[in-house]
Amino acid sequence: MHFIPAPIRGPLFMIVSTGSYLVNDTMMKLATAGLPSYEVLFLRGVAAALWGFPLLFLLGYGKQIPLIFDGRVLRRNLLELAAILCYVVALANMQIADSTALGQITPLLMLVGSSILFGERIGGQRMALIGLGFIGALMVAQPTMQGISVYALLALGNAALSAARDLAGRRVAAEVPGMIVAISAVVVVLIGAGAAHLASERWVMPEARHLLLLAGAGLFLIFGHFFIFMAYRVGPTSAVAPFYYCFTVWAVISGLLVFGQFPNTLAVCGILLVVASGLTIVSLDQRKRRLTVVA
Repeated sequence: MHFIPAPIRGPLFMIVSTGSYLVNDTMMKLATAGLPSYEVLFLRGVAAALWGFPLLFLLGYGKQIPLIFDGRVLRRNLLELAAILCYVVALANMQIADSTALGQITPLLMLVGSSILFGERIGGQRMALIGLGFIGALMVAQPTMQGISVYALLALGNAALSAARDLAGRRVAAEVPGMIVAISAVVVVLIGAGAAHLASERWVMPEARHLLLLAGAGLFLIFGHFFIFMAYRVGPTSAVAPFYYCFTVWAVISGLLVFGQFPNTLAVCGILLVVASGLTIVSLDQRKRRLTVVA
């Protein structure tokens, strides 16, 4: 991946990650028609594990599989488990626009956490651009915020836990491959979803279409986990986190291509605002690097 210019590596990985997660979410949403939520999570985890472990061996990481249970890796992925358990319950009981909008505070929390824990300087320009990206994401999601309840708190919990997950990922040792971290997340969520299913749901026999959808979701889940971890590993938080807002752009594309939902004028303006703020942040980062080299 060294052929990708350093200034765009982190943002590009975040864009790929959010796109992969959105394909996964789309397939999961289609699969939940007829299946309980935690059963869908469990079956997706089984599919991801069946994809992931052979992939580890193909990439030559077979001897490093025990690192799946490394303390810092597990700490990151237990936060991932808590976040997804909150998210799936919120999504099942709220309008998707509302749960998506509440999730957009994740980059802001990530930036505040990085500033406190790692001493990263954000700067006024970046904060203003991040704020514009947040406004753009809300313009796309267009939440109604009707029926604010415990489910809204769960959606906020998902955002906070996702930021904590990515901050914890910053502490994973450099010698731990990103794919090991991704497969560890698959294993931890698989176990947690299985336990949640047994505790709260009744098993429903999946149909062939469910299994095909979840096989695809499992594959894209791996790439989502891998690229979001690598994005924060290779790029500064202030340059990477704002591209989390691309999730809303991918969501509009999914709605258009899969569900026949056309974005309105406000959503289109929001997408343009998200893209413009992201490109400006990359431009600022490139200029800063050039000035550092000259100095």
